[in-house]
Amino acid sequence: MKFALPLLVSATVLLAACSSTPLSTSESSAPAAASTVAAVSTEQPSAKSAADGSAVPAYLDPNSPIYKQRSVYFDFDVFTIKPQYNSVLEQHAAYLKAHPELQVRLEGNADERGGREYNLALGQKRSESVKRALTTLGAGAGQQEAVSFGEEKPKATGHDEAAWAENRRVDIVYSPKK
Repeated sequence: MKFALPLLVSATVLLAACSSTPLSTSESSAPAAASTVAAVSTEQPSAKSAADGSAVPAYLDPNSPIYKQRSVYFDFDVFTIKPQYNSVLEQHAAYLKAHPELQVRLEGNADERGGREYNLALGQKRSESVKRALTTLGAGAGQQEAVSFGEEKPKATGHDEAAWAENRRVDIVYSPKK
């Protein structure tokens, strides 16, 4: 059972990479992270020199994939991670593994539909799902905290499917370990 999830993740990534079916309009407009991303090394990816000569960590560098792709989006009433986010999670797990001095808060969110308690529980399940995936991919469990904001921190303020899709997410928020 310990080897089943990594094998499943690897097989899914391999199959997704081999797909030649173009995305439909609704899939290609999926929020923020469906694009393919370059592989991240276990060293600090995309570190650049700041004006004062110090290196900017990838999680603070606006040009880094670690900075750009910090959200995992979900379908309505679901906390299962979509295969299109496997590479994003692999990058964050590798980065966390290479940087044990960092931690992340996994902020689960839901759209406005459903009751407050239900949305808090759904957001928590989503954040715990991302935590399990990152841990399975090598990130330290002690580096991660799964929390839920339910519907309280919307990314989009509309009341339509496009806004709701932006709000059904887990945000990966980095900080130095305390």
